[in-house]
Amino acid sequence: MRTLAVLLAALLAVNAEVYFQEGFKDDSWQKTWVQSEHKGVEYGKFVHTAGKFFNDADADKGLQTSQDARFYALSNKFTPFSNKDDTLVIQFSVKHEQNIDCGGGYLKVFDCSVDQKDLHGETPYLVMFGPDICGPGTKKVHVIFSYKGKNHLINKDIRCKDDVFTHFYTLVVRADNTYEVLIDNEKVESGSLEDDWDFLPPKKIKDPEAKKPEDWDDRATIPDPDDTKPEDWDKPEHIPDPDATKPDDWDDEMDGEWEPPMIDNPEYKGEWKPKQIDNPAYKGVWVHPEIDNPEYVEDKSLYLREEVCAVGIDVWQVKSGTIFDNFLITNDLEEAKKAAATVKDTQEGEKKVKDAQEAEERKKAEEEAAAEEAAKDDEDEDDEDEADNALPGEATEVEDEGHDEL
Repeated sequence: MRTLAVLLAALLAVNAEVYFQEGFKDDSWQKTWVQSEHKGVEYGKFVHTAGKFFNDADADKGLQTSQDARFYALSNKFTPFSNKDDTLVIQFSVKHEQNIDCGGGYLKVFDCSVDQKDLHGETPYLVMFGPDICGPGTKKVHVIFSYKGKNHLINKDIRCKDDVFTHFYTLVVRADNTYEVLIDNEKVESGSLEDDWDFLPPKKIKDPEAKKPEDWDDRATIPDPDDTKPEDWDKPEHIPDPDATKPDDWDDEMDGEWEPPMIDNPEYKGEWKPKQIDNPAYKGVWVHPEIDNPEYVEDKSLYLREEVCAVGIDVWQVKSGTIFDNFLITNDLEEAKKAAATVKDTQEGEKKVKDAQEAEERKKAEEEAAAEEAAKDDEDEDDEDEADNALPGEATEVEDEGHDEL
């Protein structure tokens, strides 16, 4: 048994492939990533940096958006591959250092037909995956697949992270038409491609020939036919206030005939309705019969992307500062999990540096405020000394101001 496990592990290791990986450790990315020059769009600039706070100044470098209210479009082509009969894992990290208020943090995967110099929002893609934030109402993880020329959004709501630290997003698509979404190596969603996207027509539809029988009674209760309205039921909703009196200064000729104000009638019972009883003819809720949908055709290759060839960042951001890093496309989920396992240390390091920076900023602000207060006190003392040292008959600046007002 142990021998079999070892052989299986060895087989998986042989079949493991890393199709694309980018960590932006140096400036070589400038030679492989292509900036779009799509006509009519002023694209924002990416800068190579670890940001303001980080765990490792060199290892945490990525591409950061640097200009507010800009589109960003950058892509990288690699040797094409197919995920036929195999697992596809797409992973990258996002750090919204600017505490983003509105903007995309997702990536797109393309086939080889993509024109990198003309990449834009309408460029066809295979997969769109990652966080998108805009105000308090939109904080989701997009998982969008192109299928037969149409983009299909997931039917589930997956919440993304909305803090200022680094987070790893992982999409796993398997050859059995199942998927998983992980954030920081923790599964946040999973299921069936067919169930969670509207790729295919429904398997069942309502029978167009079926109709509810005319004598079908779906009323659970009915009015009691033997119930009768009590003779003293009908009372007016409002009555004249019996405690009201005509004002002493009321003049009938001038003011008209006086009438007391109306008040709610405490004896008013509302509209009478007979009590409800169980309906002896009740047949239950009529359920429309379903039949097999003649337009439904099973597709066991929903997962399949025949030609995966490029990855890109194609987003709009109101407030810049997002850092994209740690791109990985592979068929080896364990390799992806290993790469994402560093995220906890990264987050702890970022928080430590950020806290230290904020403490230093508070200290500096307090020192500046204290210096301003001290300067103000010194100025007040100088004014007092000037007044005390003035010779008899000599006008001080304060006195002169008073004289000017005379």
